[in-house]
Amino acid sequence: MIRKATLHDLEALVALENRSFTTDRLSRRSFRHLLTKAHAVTLIDELDGQLAGYATVLFNMGTSLARLYSIAVDGEFRGQGVGKRLVEASEQAARDGDCVVLRLEVRSDNHASLALFRHMGYREFGHYDDYYEDHMDALRFEKELVPHLDPDRARVPFYRQTLEFTCGPAALMMAMRALDPAIEYARALEIAIWRESTTVFMTAGHGGCGPHGLALAAHERGFEVELFLSEAGALFIDSVRSAEKKEVMTLVQEGFERRVQEAEIPVHYRQLSMAEMRNYFEQGAIPVVLISSYRIYKEKFPHWVVVTGFDERYVYVHDPFVDDEKGKTATDCINMPILQKDFDRMARYGKSGLRASLVLSMPKGDNK
Repeated sequence: MIRKATLHDLEALVALENRSFTTDRLSRRSFRHLLTKAHAVTLIDELDGQLAGYATVLFNMGTSLARLYSIAVDGEFRGQGVGKRLVEASEQAARDGDCVVLRLEVRSDNHASLALFRHMGYREFGHYDDYYEDHMDALRFEKELVPHLDPDRARVPFYRQTLEFTCGPAALMMAMRALDPAIEYARALEIAIWRESTTVFMTAGHGGCGPHGLALAAHERGFEVELFLSEAGALFIDSVRSAEKKEVMTLVQEGFERRVQEAEIPVHYRQLSMAEMRNYFEQGAIPVVLISSYRIYKEKFPHWVVVTGFDERYVYVHDPFVDDEKGKTATDCINMPILQKDFDRMARYGKSGLRASLVLSMPKGDNK
């Protein structure tokens, strides 16, 4: 019988974990968190009253993506179909949570698990070097749980932001490399773009990057770029209390606007609709969009993502922020499926509902 685990199963889960793994074990504290506070479900398979195996599924808030976080089968019950049943139950749990994609990582030397997931229709889509505590690599797998999904996705190599305030540069780097594979990912480039496009101040700490600065950074690296803004004037300023900071941000914004005008970068003072965004994408352009992080991270800060694809219901994005504290990996942040209506709600920021998008493309006549 497969059922949802409760705190009454805690000791049995910890014991099974310790019997099953020598490294990368989930602790008692981790299991308690997963069972009580995490946006997750843990399923257990019982045979003859004994815990034969478990599987934990994490749900990615704000998206239609789930991750098979951990799975273990007791050695005494291997070869009896426990693993397959737990994976099938995990897929159903993901569907019940309105998720359309289930992802996971597998040790590259775990041949039994690799064979199981491939047999069950999982597609390998990535590789982690030196992922586990013993330095073993991991392979990334995913399965689309809805048969009619047929996303039109661009090949956008993922780049993880290395600082909490560099989501804009990281998203821009991904868009540029999708268009020009000669672009090399490097932290020096990430920081250089941040220095070129920072607003100087934000709600706290280092300033994030505004759309004008990012557009100029892309333009100066040879890309065609168009800006879509729902409002003119100094941006993000309603989140800053200090009058001095507001004055500095206004001066920085005015400087960006002058340079954008001198560079003849098209600026459209209106929302970029989902239909227009998809049309640009289908013509080979890559959109970079400002969102409010609240629907994904429950924190209100402006955040940049890069659009990687569309289907009839979903928009797919790479999110450069990998939330380690919540057990996230890049697997959770690549080609995240978000319902188009939900993305439309999150693609705005602040009291004014600021909307900002960049659309990058290669210069006309460039055959790169």
